[in-house]
Amino acid sequence: MSAPPQLRRSRWLRPVMPGSRVTRLELFFDLIFVFAFLNVAGLVSVEVTTQAVLSGVVVLALLWFCWTTFATLGNLVRADYGLLPLLGFGVMAAAFVLAIAIPQAFVNQPDDLTGPVVFAGAYLVLRGLTLVTFLYALSAAARNRRQLVVISLPALVAAVLVGLAASASRWAPADAVLDVRLALWAAALLVEYSVGLFLPYARWAVASAGHWAERHSLIVIIALGEAVISLGLGPGRFDRLTLTVPVITGSVLGIALLATLWWLHFDTLLPSVEQAMHGTRGPERIALARDVFSYLHFVTIVAIVGTALGLKLVLEVVAMRETEPLPWPAVSVLYGSVALYLLMGVAVAARTFRRLRSTALAAAVVVSLLAVPAAALTPLVALAVLVAVCGVLVVIQRYSAADARARIKASVHAEERVIEEATSEWRRQHL
Repeated sequence: MSAPPQLRRSRWLRPVMPGSRVTRLELFFDLIFVFAFLNVAGLVSVEVTTQAVLSGVVVLALLWFCWTTFATLGNLVRADYGLLPLLGFGVMAAAFVLAIAIPQAFVNQPDDLTGPVVFAGAYLVLRGLTLVTFLYALSAAARNRRQLVVISLPALVAAVLVGLAASASRWAPADAVLDVRLALWAAALLVEYSVGLFLPYARWAVASAGHWAERHSLIVIIALGEAVISLGLGPGRFDRLTLTVPVITGSVLGIALLATLWWLHFDTLLPSVEQAMHGTRGPERIALARDVFSYLHFVTIVAIVGTALGLKLVLEVVAMRETEPLPWPAVSVLYGSVALYLLMGVAVAARTFRRLRSTALAAAVVVSLLAVPAAALTPLVALAVLVAVCGVLVVIQRYSAADARARIKASVHAEERVIEEATSEWRRQHL
């Protein structure tokens, strides 16, 4: 059974303890990703094509890896202590440059700096900052050489691929530059993501299960917040959303859809997964943390950003006061993203508890099948159907497993009471 790394306490680093939670600096860092996710939705909404969607997924995978790397670092050492705040601000600056370069990540724009080079440079700076800190923290913890190799070698290979992607316009055929860049970025990300497969064998450990689960729950809220902002901004081709009954109706339906997605993730699923994390030890904990949070939560983020894009496309048609059916690209993005979100809930439960959530699986199938007839409906009706299906699923899950839900809620509330009483007692004694 592996134990959390025992870092030497110093003015530069402070180790994370099993009871550690998310710091305010980490929340501040996450604000960058509201803007970044919004830019991804805007990038794809210009023209919804297969290539644009693939580009958006690659960018999201890149952003997610940057985020999860910093989250992993925050589970090793406190992000608000010693050198880490300075590092955090540097990472934020690099991440923000990365975010503003998203619209030009793969294609150059006239009169600008070379977008792909800026995009790649910001990514390499960000990875360099986190990698150096990882290596220092691991050496301070006297970790074995295998851990240092697992962290550094894939990053170096990926850096070479990223450099090739940035310079593709110089050596790739002109009509294939975009495809070559996408392929190289995808290859670099596959190398980076492969790190997780080796962590259980490198004697890695999740120091604080509570921090890890809370960190990922907050980024899901960040993504849902981006969807709300995207809905409020509306289609990019208009200066503002027109105040008409259909637009207001579409906005309310969009909020209702996002509310059902929030409920399906946060009511019982996430608390039960966090409790399972606390009860898991050794290499099994890092495997669970990797599969459920690092990998499956990434697909959940893709689904939420896709839902935001679908809602933006719905409001675009509504704002144009058209009574035509919703275009197929908009239907496929919206319905497909919601179905994917539901499937990820099924996958998370299956991986954590080895149990199939049949109602959520059935709802995902229903949403997928309804996508075809929804293309013949007006935008508001198509959106209302989707809200109805998700709303029915919420009601079914609320009452069909009432006993299990009561046990989960009781456990969560009991833990909260213990923490609050311990905190109150400490404050009475010391403040």
